[in-house]
Order: sequence, then C-alpha cells, then structure tokens
Amino acid sequence: MSTLTALATSSLDVIVGHQQPSGAYPASPTFSAYRGFCWFRDGSFIADGASAAGAVGSADSFFDWCAGTLAQQAGTVAAVVAGARDGHPVPDDQMLPARFRFDGAIADDDWWDFQLDGYGTWLWAVVEHARRHGRDLGRWAGAIELSVDYLVASWRRPCFDWWEEHSEQVHVSTLGCIGAGLEAVLTAGVLDGDRARRAQQAAAQIRALVAERGTIDGHLTKWFGRTDPDASLCALVGPMRWLDPADPVAVGTVRAVRTSLAVDGGVHRFGDDVFYGGGQWPLLSCLLGQGLLATGDAPGARAALDWAASTATADGLLPEQVADHLLAPAHRAEWVERWGEVATPLLWSHGQYLRLWHDLGQP
Repeated sequence: MSTLTALATSSLDVIVGHQQPSGAYPASPTFSAYRGFCWFRDGSFIADGASAAGAVGSADSFFDWCAGTLAQQAGTVAAVVAGARDGHPVPDDQMLPARFRFDGAIADDDWWDFQLDGYGTWLWAVVEHARRHGRDLGRWAGAIELSVDYLVASWRRPCFDWWEEHSEQVHVSTLGCIGAGLEAVLTAGVLDGDRARRAQQAAAQIRALVAERGTIDGHLTKWFGRTDPDASLCALVGPMRWLDPADPVAVGTVRAVRTSLAVDGGVHRFGDDVFYGGGQWPLLSCLLGQGLLATGDAPGARAALDWAASTATADGLLPEQVADHLLAPAHRAEWVERWGEVATPLLWSHGQYLRLWHDLGQP
C-alpha cells in the first residue's frame, strides 16, 4: 500500500470514527473552539470526500442530519422568506447559523454565524452523492426545498465568508457555492414549477453579478471591490464545477491562487490572513489540486496531494494549517493563547484529501 493510500485509509477511519450517531461530523473533535459543533459547509465537503471514497452510508447519514436540522428550522426559513418578500428582511442574528450542535440545536454562544455558503454547498454535495451512488433525492426533498427557498430569498445579502470574517462584504466564493447548489438541484429535477423558476432566476442572476462585479483581470476575486483572490475560489473550479474548467476565468482563477497564495506546495487562505499567523492549509492545497486537475495539470494536482500528505502527524492526522510559512508570524501567539494549538485533526482536511486522492485515481 502506498503512503498516499495509507493516509486515505486512515482519513476515512478518522471521518467515520468521529461521526456522531446523529450523522453530524464534528469539525474537530478536540479543538476548543470547534468541539461539539458541525458546520454545513465543512460537513458537506467531508461527506463529499467520504462519498467519493465509497463510504456511502456515512454520507447518507450526514445528509439525513442536514435534513433533520433544517426541518427544525422551517419556521425560521418561513420568516426569512416572508421578510424578504415584504421588504423587511430579518436581522442577521435571526438568519440560519453556519454551525449547529450534533443534535441539530442552535448554540447560544457568540459566534460569526451568518454564512450562506454552507446551504448552497450541501445542496451541491447531496446531488453529487446521489448521482455518484444512485441515491433517491426524494429522501432529502423537504430539506432541499427549504434550502432553496432560504437561498433564493437571501443570496444578495452580505454575510461572513468561509473563514467567518468580513460580514459587510459580498463574497464571490459564497455566491459561487449558492449558485452551484441551486444549479445542482435544478439539474437533478427535484424542484416544482414555481420553485424551479425562482431558483433558475436566482442562479442566472448570481452568474451575471459575479461576471460583472466579481471578476477582474481574468480571474474571480475575494469579494466585490477587491482585486486579489481567495483560495476558497478553487472549489468553484475543482469539485463543484460551477465554472467550466475550460472557461478562461476558471483557468485564470486557479492560476491566480497558485501564483499569489501557494508557497512550496502549501496554500494560504488570502493575502492578509492573520489567523494563527496566516499559515498554509492542507485542505486548500487539495482544493487547488482539484482546480489544477480540472484545468489539465495532473502533475500539479499530484504535487498538491503530496504536500497535503506531508503535513500529517505520525498518527495520520491532518491539521487545519501548518506554520511552515506564515504571512503574519507576530499574530500566531495570540491565537494559541486564545484557543490552544491548531486544530488537529480537522475532518475537513481529511475529506478534501480523500476527494483529491480519489480524483487522481487513488495513486
């Protein structure tokens, strides 16, 4: 067994072994700030990696958790839709949160919670899983409809990004995740006539807006009005295929991330990152790898997988980030003092590793 395959095996063991009876994936089972919580975004990418690696039941269970959690929030979704329709949108703190407890309950602590990307990401991931394994999407139909209604009513709103920062901005990766989710369920044919019409309209408007305001110099940008990229944008090219890999903007986005955010194989989140000193993230190297693979650079994708594998501990655990190349080293100590050492394992790192490992043909 190759070293890469051994890490894939242990990655699947980490994911399945830590999955909760409810189906939720803990973001990190030991990290102080993440312990006890599951994010729709992280969990959807984790489930996608597990599904690609053949853990069908694990992914099913996660999507069941998503459906059950959303069912508990049907009243909130109705209020959000009504507020948007009547021209009185609900405040940010009354929107759906990004993370939930394992039983689907909402935490009462203070967090950067209003994020829309996860609800689009789970739609994309559940459709991808159903297509891959011949699952009937009717099992999750009610939750899919709730998510579509919520996103159609809310997609224009500024919110926190993937990294729980800058709630005042409109983030291109967030819009792409929403668009990918809406287009996935439309392609799957699981929406009724009026809901499908509204979803199609929103998806088309998102594409037009990103082309107009979120693209500069041939690549996607971090947010409207900013010119540099964010590494999360690679997800829109690689696994999610929201951008056709043959599109010059897709090629340009992958190139921009590689040129400005990748150093010796490791990928930073964005240029002015200070979280834990602004280190390099294995999951982002894997997302860049998927973007490279999609746009025709298989050797580059393999190098990204190799680098991600090199960050594993002796026990086969992948961290959230490593400190080999810090953008803001003076800021690392403040985060260690606040929350302890970097999250290890981060299940999202293992899920993203599995997906790239699978896409490269299990090298």
